[in-house]
Amino acid sequence: MEHADLSPPDSGKVFFSAKATRVRRTIFFGCVLLFNIAASLWLADLFWRMGLQKAHFPLLAIFILLNGLLTLGSFHAIFGAIDMLLGVRRAARVTKLADGRSGPLGKRHAVVMPVYNEDSTRTCARIEAIYRSIEATGHLESFDFFILSDTRDLDLWVMEETAWTNLCRKLDGFGRIYYRRRRTNENRKAGNIGDFVRTWGGGYEAMLVLDADSLMDGADIVKLARVMETYPRLGILQTPPKLIRGSSVFTRLQQFAMRLYGPVFIRGLNFWQLGGGSYWGHNALIRLKPFSEFCELPALPGREPFGGRILSHDFVEAALMVAEGWEVWLAWDIEGTYEEAPPTLVDHLIRDRRWCQGNLQHLWLIFARKLPFSVRMHLFMGIMAYLGSPLWFLFLVLGTWIAWDRSTSELSRLPFESHVDRLFGLNGIEQSIILTCFIFALLFLPKILSMLRAIFVPQIRRSFGGIIRIVTGVTFESIVSILLAPCIMAAHTLMVISILLGRAVGWGNQNRETDGTTWGDAIRFHLFPTILGIVWTVVALNIDLTFTGWISPILLGLVLSAPVSVWTSRVRYGLKLAKHGILSIPEERDPPSVMVLAQEAKGAIDPALDAAGDDRHGVIAAVVDPYVNGVHVSLLENLELRQNEEALAERCLTKGPGDLSKNELSELLYLGPAMLLMHRAVWLRPADSIHPIWTQAVQSYRRRLYQTTDAS
Repeated sequence: MEHADLSPPDSGKVFFSAKATRVRRTIFFGCVLLFNIAASLWLADLFWRMGLQKAHFPLLAIFILLNGLLTLGSFHAIFGAIDMLLGVRRAARVTKLADGRSGPLGKRHAVVMPVYNEDSTRTCARIEAIYRSIEATGHLESFDFFILSDTRDLDLWVMEETAWTNLCRKLDGFGRIYYRRRRTNENRKAGNIGDFVRTWGGGYEAMLVLDADSLMDGADIVKLARVMETYPRLGILQTPPKLIRGSSVFTRLQQFAMRLYGPVFIRGLNFWQLGGGSYWGHNALIRLKPFSEFCELPALPGREPFGGRILSHDFVEAALMVAEGWEVWLAWDIEGTYEEAPPTLVDHLIRDRRWCQGNLQHLWLIFARKLPFSVRMHLFMGIMAYLGSPLWFLFLVLGTWIAWDRSTSELSRLPFESHVDRLFGLNGIEQSIILTCFIFALLFLPKILSMLRAIFVPQIRRSFGGIIRIVTGVTFESIVSILLAPCIMAAHTLMVISILLGRAVGWGNQNRETDGTTWGDAIRFHLFPTILGIVWTVVALNIDLTFTGWISPILLGLVLSAPVSVWTSRVRYGLKLAKHGILSIPEERDPPSVMVLAQEAKGAIDPALDAAGDDRHGVIAAVVDPYVNGVHVSLLENLELRQNEEALAERCLTKGPGDLSKNELSELLYLGPAMLLMHRAVWLRPADSIHPIWTQAVQSYRRRLYQTTDAS
């Protein structure tokens, strides 16, 4: 296919004009710039009034950056609230292209779920729920489903195969639900998706990319597909997922904040990005032809962490799509899209370490030629999400140094003429208080706007449990967030430093279920912020009590890092909050149908085909159990067994799987004839000629037979 064929079609009306887009972006970023300039000049005048020192110049430079980020975030909420007040009719909503349209879809679409060392019964339960939800719309014939495994745990690999087989049998899904495990998992998730695109992508118009914890309503998926078919210029259609199933205090805080505050931020983001949006890596529909042509990511120059494969591939893939003229939209009005959050602060920060490295890699790309403005802004915001923490830390350190220097120098304060004093008649204390109030207004205005929206819109108010629960939840979330922020700042600062020192991150599986962080783990993980907070408190007290009072929220958050981390990780406290309706979300009070389907889904579980037994677990079941062995072998290539491979199988039989390295055992599991040979051997050979692990597994069948006979 020629390059010209993959350019976005020129024919047909553009959904949102380039002129209107420029006007919106000029208004939005113009307001952000003006407010940041005003606050920065106000602080510069205050420094001048105090008597400028050399440390004031870097402090002012950092303030300009940090206040710019804060203003940018707050104005997303402000413009989002304005957009809501103007009403849906005046909002930019790409999904309205599908309004009033019905009938069968014209193209075929794929639903793809990459997995890596996940609980196969739970991932299959989500696939089952999405499958049944789409089936209820009457459009199931237009969709195929793919479970794309990069699992390295060999036992989990076997359990994925049995769960998938049970699911297909339950749903009659053979030929519609597919499972594939990559032999080599090159380039992580991006490589997994890329392998699917190269192998199967030509048969589909678009793919819906999910995470292992993703859940989406079938009617919304059909609507996304209809928008994609209706608007040929659309390359990616991203949905805003909601967090669900939170049980610990930490996850309940996250899902409450995202559910209550998220809509105004999303509307504000959509206000200016329009067709130059971003891709968040999951819960998005992607047109396959331009994605295949333009979004294969090259390796960056040099070695990891800054070089090598791009970890945060999603932002870059959207950037490449937009740079080639395709539109990337945020479907802000799609409600039925969900995901789960890490259960503890420690798990959250471990995941952030990977994202931090990926986002900092974008420093290579942000100044690349021919990138549109919206693309550079998304890359910039992603980078500053992590660079902002060390900048904030440096700002606080410089501020402490200036305060220490002033308290120990014993120099008299010379009066300097202040422009603010001349214009407004304010003294230095009043000027400082006004700037502080401005900063706090920027911090808390998004929460206030979101809370007011929830209170004054009856449907939203009822869905959160009423005014008292909303106000209580916002107050509680704000207090805990203030305590968590310094700890996260310290952790992000260490992340950035470690990356600058050349320490790359590995690719670990995400912890989705836990009953809390132990005190030992918390103390080890939060040792740096705790010691930093204690030392900083001593320094602050030696300056004066006024300065200590100003910086006390930071110091308190650092010193209490470990206790707050442990407390927020506890499920029992989260359940107590839920019992009283605090931090509850609408999906808990009135679960959507697709969530109910996922909770009730049992298609992946069948005692007749099970690789999770005590004595025949995973790899053992693949050898011993006739049904599991049959499923596993049926998914392998039928190759002739070579002599060295037969010797490997014999060694596994006589010395047990523990005698083989992981690579040897993995290679053996890919040999269909060897797996059949071993299966026959464990059942036919005398017990003293094979390893006890096999005989114990065989004996477990006899025990089950006796138990069944006794029960009858």
